[in-house]
Amino acid sequence: MPAAPATSTMQNPASRERLAHQLGYAGLIPFVLLAIGCWVVEKSWIGDFIQGQLAYGIAILSFLGGLHWSLALTSNNLSAEQSRKALVWSVIPSLLAWFSTMAGGFGFAVLMAGFIAAYQADRRLFPLYGMPGWMLTLRLRLTIIVVASLLLSVIGANTRG
Repeated sequence: MPAAPATSTMQNPASRERLAHQLGYAGLIPFVLLAIGCWVVEKSWIGDFIQGQLAYGIAILSFLGGLHWSLALTSNNLSAEQSRKALVWSVIPSLLAWFSTMAGGFGFAVLMAGFIAAYQADRRLFPLYGMPGWMLTLRLRLTIIVVASLLLSVIGANTRG
């Protein structure tokens, strides 16, 4: 008699949703800690905190584009034109992230605009991919905290520096 297939808690949509929320909020820890650091650390360390914030923002913004690359390639719900637009969009966050390294004092503004644009793209594209509705709510919350953290980092560094 064949063994019954192993069941995984990850097959349970509620488990996936819970884990996505936990990991999404855990991903905010560096943003929040680095923003707080810009306000409380010794002034000579602020540059390191700003550099860390910029680097982490670049990595996460690039990750958000990568989501669309994989979703566009695996979704059976998209027309050829929708697939083309999703794939083109998928590389834009990485390009914005890269550009933020060359934007001098405007690098954080580029990142903030990139995170806001990424959320707007998610609002348009996630329903086409068949993503669950809770994902957009999570993305909005994460985007607000990320943008606020980036903004507070800039204000803290400029106020204290």
